[in-house]
Amino acid sequence: TSTSVQLAETKADLVEIAGKLNPVIKYYDPMGLSDGDFYDLGEEGTVGFLRHSEIKHGRVAMAAFVGYCVQSNFIFPWPQHLDGTTGPSIDLSPEQQWDAIPEAAKWQIFTLIAFLEMWDECSNLQGIPHYTKGRMPGKYPSLQPFRDNIHFALDLYDPFGKSKNRPEEKKARGRLAEVNNGRLAMLGIFGFLSADKIEGSVPALSGIAIPYDGNCMVPFEGNFHL
Repeated sequence: TSTSVQLAETKADLVEIAGKLNPVIKYYDPMGLSDGDFYDLGEEGTVGFLRHSEIKHGRVAMAAFVGYCVQSNFIFPWPQHLDGTTGPSIDLSPEQQWDAIPEAAKWQIFTLIAFLEMWDECSNLQGIPHYTKGRMPGKYPSLQPFRDNIHFALDLYDPFGKSKNRPEEKKARGRLAEVNNGRLAMLGIFGFLSADKIEGSVPALSGIAIPYDGNCMVPFEGNFHL
């Protein structure tokens, strides 16, 4: 049986949520995405797709923003490669650090990302609805089957079980805060990338930006070209 909360959100729900997220701007959809019919999913499926996508992108951006700040100032001191070397120096920008790591390390990262995406998309195999068919947006399926049969791994959603007993009102506030934090992080990480790539594009970061002449959108630029 499913432990997920069944939802059926529509555009009207997006308008209501938008007012809670930002009482000044409120609902803002200049491209009319919420009026679309993605993959013939209908209104509820399309809204579920959009909500889940924004939350997921916000989480990635928060991880990227924190990672950018940390690795600009600190790297783990222990060996990180088979030859016994540590990671790239903090004298390099995070973009340059990425270019400097071995190709195999990049493939490890992308393989993990692909696994997490597949686990999310195949939630129905656990009896949990897909996010376009009623699963709560942003609620990542438990890794319990993987943990039981393959290897220990913490759940990405509430890994320590601290949220399940919180009052529903606090949970709802937390979900709204996560969306807003994710939006801010998306602006923040692209601010860093822009400042490094285009000199003077972000005046507030001009004093700390490290010029980068590579292409942030070509992750294997230093290894091969398609």
